[in-house]
Amino acid sequence: MVDDLSADRKAFRDVPWGKAMMWFFLLSDTFVFGCFLTSYMSVRMSTTEPWPNASEVFALTIAGVHIPLILIAIMTFVLISSSGTMAMAVNFAYRRDRARTAALMLATAALGAAFVGMQAFEWSKLIAEGVRPWSNPFGATQFGSTFFMITGFHGLHVTAGVIYLTIVALKVRRGDYERRGNYQNVEIAGLYWHFVDLVWVFIFAFFYLW
Repeated sequence: MVDDLSADRKAFRDVPWGKAMMWFFLLSDTFVFGCFLTSYMSVRMSTTEPWPNASEVFALTIAGVHIPLILIAIMTFVLISSSGTMAMAVNFAYRRDRARTAALMLATAALGAAFVGMQAFEWSKLIAEGVRPWSNPFGATQFGSTFFMITGFHGLHVTAGVIYLTIVALKVRRGDYERRGNYQNVEIAGLYWHFVDLVWVFIFAFFYLW
C-alpha cells in the first residue's frame, strides 16, 4: 500500500493541484453526460411512438423560406469558434500577454453568452409550439423530457463557463496571475471550455443529426 501511494505521489507530483482537480471534475462530468446520452439512445430505440423529425422540429422560417436546422448550425458554429478564441487566449497567456489574453477570454465568454441566448430562443420556440417535458405534439412523449434535460444541463455548463471565464479574464487584466508568476488558471479555464464544446458535438450528433 505504501508503495502504491508513493507511486501515485510521483505520478502526480508535477501536476498542479488545480489542473488535477479540473481533470477529476471533467472525468465525473463525462460519466454524467455519458449516462444521459445512453439513456436517450435507450429511450429513443425502445419507444413505439414515432420520434420527431429534427429537420422539421428545429427548422426556422426566414423571409418565407423554411430552413432546417439553421439555428442549430449557427449555435454550433458560434460554440466551435469560441474554442478557437479560447485556445488563442491560452497561447497568449503562456507568452504573458495580459491584454490579448483577457480580450480573447472575454470574446470567448461573449460567444458563450450568444450560444445560451440562442438556446433560450430555441427553447421558447419549442414551448410555444406545445413541446413540454411530459408531452410533445410532434410524436414521442419522451422527446421533450430528454431534450430539455440534456440541452438544459449543457446550457447550465455553458452559463457557468461564461461566468468563470469572465472572472478569470478580469483577474488577468488586473494582473493577479502576473504577480503570482503563472497563468495556470487560464489553462484550467480552457480545459473546462473545450470540454463543454466537445460535449456539444455529441449532443448535436445525437439530437439533431440522428
